[in-house]
Amino acid sequence: MYKMIALFKKPEDPASFDEYYFNTHMPMTNQIPGLEKVEITKMSGSSPYYLMCVMYYASKEAFKEASKTPESKATGKDVMEFAGDLVTFMFGEDVNG
Repeated sequence: MYKMIALFKKPEDPASFDEYYFNTHMPMTNQIPGLEKVEITKMSGSSPYYLMCVMYYASKEAFKEASKTPESKATGKDVMEFAGDLVTFMFGEDVNG
């Protein structure tokens, strides 16, 4: 599996962030062709991060193809508009050891 991970720092207004993230942004994200699964985790304790979203694709190639779609481009634009100063992206593949 190939993963795209979005880490969000704590927003100034968590309730407003959650409202937009879960009711507007995630429905857009879930429309991306090739996206197989999404896991969202709210951080606790002294983590500098508020929320982590892990998006799963079958392979790096599947991710690259999905990234070319209008749905993916719209979602990318949306996240940068509402949380561009909060989000860090990471990418990786599962390793079986």
